[in-house]
Amino acid sequence: MRILIINGPNLNLLGVREKSIYGSESFETFFTELKGSFTSIELEYFQSNIEGKIIDKIHEYGFNSDGIIINAGAYTHTSIAIRDAISGVNTKVVEVHISNTLTREDFRHKSVIGPVCNGCIMGFGLESYKLAIQSFLNT
Repeated sequence: MRILIINGPNLNLLGVREKSIYGSESFETFFTELKGSFTSIELEYFQSNIEGKIIDKIHEYGFNSDGIIINAGAYTHTSIAIRDAISGVNTKVVEVHISNTLTREDFRHKSVIGPVCNGCIMGFGLESYKLAIQSFLNT
């Protein structure tokens, strides 16, 4: 099984930014632990602050992988282009958020990508990624 994790804008600052919301662990450290927990899965990771690069990666993996887990960051609430990229590929896509976006600012309550994803997991910190991987194993 091959799964790509995509993180969007500002998620390269995990472990540094707003620790009360996002925690103190970097995603790179967490990703190493994640690969150790799911040794039978080929996990790959991509992060970009650039919308077009995220779209290119969805296109690249969206026809030849078993799944994509995406935390689109702020693009979750604004990017019709990422939404269209997700709806244009064959692979299952699970939306993930570290925080519970429904308990935050009003502008974070609506996901434009959510309706074209197979599911959404939010509010469990970095464990949300593990739950997303588990969802691929259970289907």
